Amino acid sequence: MDMGDCQVTHSMPTHWRAIWISDLHLGTAGCNAAHLLDFLKHNDADTIYLVGDIIDGWQLRKNWVWPRAHNDVVQKILRKARKGSRVVFIPGNHDEFARQFIGYAFGDIEVQADAVHVTADGRRLWVTHGDQFDGVIQHSKWLAHLGDTLYTFTLWLNLHFNRVRRRMGLHYWSLSQYLKHRVKNAVSFITDFEEVLVSEARRQGYDGVVCGHIHKAEMREIDGLLYCNDGDWVESLSALVEDQDGKLQLLFWTDALQQETAPTKSRRRRAVELPALPSAVHARRMNPDDEEDSDPLDPARPAGPTRTVQPARRVRETADA
Repeated sequence: MDMGDCQVTHSMPTHWRAIWISDLHLGTAGCNAAHLLDFLKHNDADTIYLVGDIIDGWQLRKNWVWPRAHNDVVQKILRKARKGSRVVFIPGNHDEFARQFIGYAFGDIEVQADAVHVTADGRRLWVTHGDQFDGVIQHSKWLAHLGDTLYTFTLWLNLHFNRVRRRMGLHYWSLSQYLKHRVKNAVSFITDFEEVLVSEARRQGYDGVVCGHIHKAEMREIDGLLYCNDGDWVESLSALVEDQDGKLQLLFWTDALQQETAPTKSRRRRAVELPALPSAVHARRMNPDDEEDSDPLDPARPAGPTRTVQPARRVRETADA
């Protein structure tokens, strides 16, 4: 396997052979639906994989949050399916209610437990959300729900933190992701999770694995197999994509937007001369003796002959006569 074909980039072609996105968490305040809509607007693919936790059923049971932007995301994905993109939905732990519909299709969207993607250069990648390899999810679900509540609180902090940053003219930066990666146990859990997924992919005879779940975008080789995590849309704002030649890339959409909105060199401002108001023109006509020899709005133009206007009072007197 040539790992030189895998790189992290911020380029933005409009059409890909495949796109993987996961952990949108629609139905929560932490979902960056505006960034996601912008990504979907600028990127299309032959096949789009929704790799779990698209809708956050856990949080919707506690508190219904569904702004218009979240509905727009769903409509955008459905529209892509109608226009010919193959859309595969692989439920995760937060939208596990959809697992009862595995094997069915809804509005041209296929619901599958997992999938196998063959890249343009022949590599077979196993696509799974990954929660089945999370020991906390499988064996201590109450602890998983407790952790989800605490994590939701950090996302709330992240939301307001970035709101202040925007008012200061600063770009998006994930406070919750920074805190998570600073905790030693969290880093150890992520490493173990990656190694377990790679071991299972090897056991099943795949060349690599694509997953989500842990909200950490990553693409690297582990013991000779390719590990890809497409990240999330509450912290990293990332997606995994494949071009027509089989090259895999991670797109970080917040970085792409920063490049597009980077300040350009300031241009020297020119004074713009505006024409005189109608009231000013009327005043000059009523007082011709006050006019200057040249038009102040156009110094290069010579002044025309002065025309005497009969006062309005004398016009009325003449009319009366």
